[in-house]
Amino acid sequence: MVVLEAAPLAARRAVAIGTGGVAAIAGVAGAVVAGAGSWIPSYWGDEAASVMSATRSWASLGTELARIDAVHGVYYAFLHLWTSVFGISELATRLPGVIAVGFTVAGTVVLARQFAGIGFAVLAGLVCMMLPRTTFLATETRSYALSTAAAVWLTVLFVHLVRRKASMGLWVVYGFAAAACAYIFLYLLMMLVVHGVYIMLTRREAIRGWAFGTAVALLVSSPIIVLGYLQRSQIAFLSRSNLATLPNIFVMQWFGSAWVAVLCWALIIACVIALVANRRRYRARLALLALAWAAIPTLLLVAGNLVVGMYNVRYLSFSTPAAALLVAGGIAVVARGVQRRSGRTGVAVAAGASATLLVALAALAAPEYLAQRSPWAKDGGSDMRQVSEFLGAHSRPGEAVVFDQGAKPTRNPRLGLHLYPAGYVGLKDVELAKPYQDGNKLWDDINSLADSRAGLATATAIWAIELPQGKTVPPDVVYLRSIGYRVDSSTLIHRTVIYHLIKE
Repeated sequence: MVVLEAAPLAARRAVAIGTGGVAAIAGVAGAVVAGAGSWIPSYWGDEAASVMSATRSWASLGTELARIDAVHGVYYAFLHLWTSVFGISELATRLPGVIAVGFTVAGTVVLARQFAGIGFAVLAGLVCMMLPRTTFLATETRSYALSTAAAVWLTVLFVHLVRRKASMGLWVVYGFAAAACAYIFLYLLMMLVVHGVYIMLTRREAIRGWAFGTAVALLVSSPIIVLGYLQRSQIAFLSRSNLATLPNIFVMQWFGSAWVAVLCWALIIACVIALVANRRRYRARLALLALAWAAIPTLLLVAGNLVVGMYNVRYLSFSTPAAALLVAGGIAVVARGVQRRSGRTGVAVAAGASATLLVALAALAAPEYLAQRSPWAKDGGSDMRQVSEFLGAHSRPGEAVVFDQGAKPTRNPRLGLHLYPAGYVGLKDVELAKPYQDGNKLWDDINSLADSRAGLATATAIWAIELPQGKTVPPDVVYLRSIGYRVDSSTLIHRTVIYHLIKE
C-alpha cells in the first residue's frame, strides 16, 4: 500500500481528487442503500418525541427543553425547520438520517484513505454501508445518524491535524468542532478520550495540541453538559432496564443478528491479531484508532450504567464506522493470508477472497435489512399509522376516541393522534386536559375516563384504542361497559386492538 505521507505533492493532489470522488460515490451509494424503504415502518415512541417536539412553536420548544430533552435541543430545532418545509411524513423526517448515512460512509472512506490505499478505503466503505446498525440509522427520526456522521468527520479532522503537526489555531478549530458534535449528541465528547488515547500510543508530540483543543471543546460545550446533568433523571430508567447485556453489546450494538456478529467478530479478531503482530506498520495505526473508538465508549457506558444508567445500543451508533474499519481490516488480513497460501502473485486471489467475504456479509445482513423495513419494524411492532388508516376508513364525525391509559408513554396509542392526524379528523378527544404544545412535557396531559364522562355522554359512539395484555379485557373497555356501552366490534391491527362501542 502506498503511504500518503511518502507521496510527492503532485501525487497527493491526484490522490485527493480521486479520494474525494470515490468517497462521494460511496456516500451516494450508502445513502441509496440505507434510504430504500426507510419510510415503510410506522413511527414509534422515540420518533414521536422528535416529531412532536419539532412541530411545537419556538416558544413551546424552549419551554420543553428547559425541563426535558435539552441534550436533543439542537436536533429538535433543526427538525423544526426541516418539517416546516418538508412536512412530518416518515419519508420527510427520516431523510436527514438517510443523508447522514451517506456522509458516514463517505467519511469512513476518507478516514481509511488517510492510512491506507484506495482499495482498502473502498472496502471499508462497503462494509460500513452493509452493517445493520448503519442501515438502521436511516429508518429513525432521531439524531443518531447525524451523530455518527459527526463522529467520523471529527476523526478525519483529528487525524489530519495530527499528521500535519497542526498549529494551536487549528486545534482550536478541532475544539469547536468537537463542541458542535456534543450539541448534536452529548456522548460524542467520548471521542475526545478516544483521540487522546490514540495520541498517547502513537503521536505523543501532538498531545499539547489535543489537550488545548479538548479544553476548548469542554469549555464551549459546558452549557449542554450542565443541562444534561441537571436532566439526568430522564435516562434513569436505563439502570432498571438491564440493557447492558452481552447479546446487546456483542450483537445488537452494531451487527443486528447473531450470524452477522459471528462473522464480523471473527474478522475483528483477525484484524486485532494482525495489529499486534505488525504494530509498527502505518496502517496498523488505523486499526488501533478503530479499536479505541469501538472499545472505549462501550466500556465507559457499560461502567457508567452500573451507577446511574447510561447504556443503550443506539447510543453506541457513533462507533459503527470503527466496527466497519475493524471488519474491513479483518477481510484484508484474510485476503492476504489466502494469497500467501495460494503461492500465486498478483491481486486476483486476494480480491476474490475479499469479494467472497463481502458477499457473505451482505447475505447474512440481508434478512436484518429487510426486517428493518417491514411495516411493524419499530419497538416490537408499532402500528400507529395502520391504526390511523383504519379509523380514517371506519369512523364517523361526532364519535369519541379514547386511548389505553395503562400503556407506557412511548407506546401510548395516543401518540398516533399527533403523528397521523388524518385518521382522527372529526373524532372527539374527550380525555385531553392540556395539549403537549401548551405545557413543558413531551406528551399531552390527560384526564381519567371517569373525569371525561361528560364528553363521553355527548358522543354517538366510542373508539377505544388499546394495547391488551393477553385475553384480559382492557380496563378502559370494562369502565365503558359499566357506564352503559357495549362492544360492537373489535379489530386487531398488529399489537393494537381497536374497540368500537355503542350505547346499550
